[in-house]
Amino acid sequence: MNRTVLDLWVGVFVAVGVAAVLFLALKVGNLASANIGETYRLQANFDNIGGLKPRAPVKSSGVVVGRVTEITFDPNLYVAVVKMDVDKRYSFPRDTFATILTSGLLGEQYIGFEVGGDAEMLQAGATITKTQSAVVLEKLISQFMFNKAAESPTAPEQ
Repeated sequence: MNRTVLDLWVGVFVAVGVAAVLFLALKVGNLASANIGETYRLQANFDNIGGLKPRAPVKSSGVVVGRVTEITFDPNLYVAVVKMDVDKRYSFPRDTFATILTSGLLGEQYIGFEVGGDAEMLQAGATITKTQSAVVLEKLISQFMFNKAAESPTAPEQ
């Protein structure tokens, strides 16, 4: 095989490899999926957001319906304020419950919407009032350990 043809094939192979690595990096970083269509802004207040990050998905029934856009701290209420952009194709009742969930045992965190039964829908800029904070694994383990330590050993029967 000619040297220039061999160099050309090596160059094509390297370019494809770099493109594949770039694609995987964007996919892992949640940057590959752009918001398609128009969105409206909702917000929710949480006592503890755990490891929730901007660009985290907002899901309802396992389907991605939006993305977290901004996380701030309210110094007056001492809560985390999470702002989300939700696709306009989806509207949710006013009594929708927002929960911070985790994909798998140690996976990424996301916001899950549990739909209520109210006839009135959330409008753009509305605040979801029914929320449940993230479950922090370290807190659960420490509670379990302290409960076990607090149990008194049983005396052997004689």
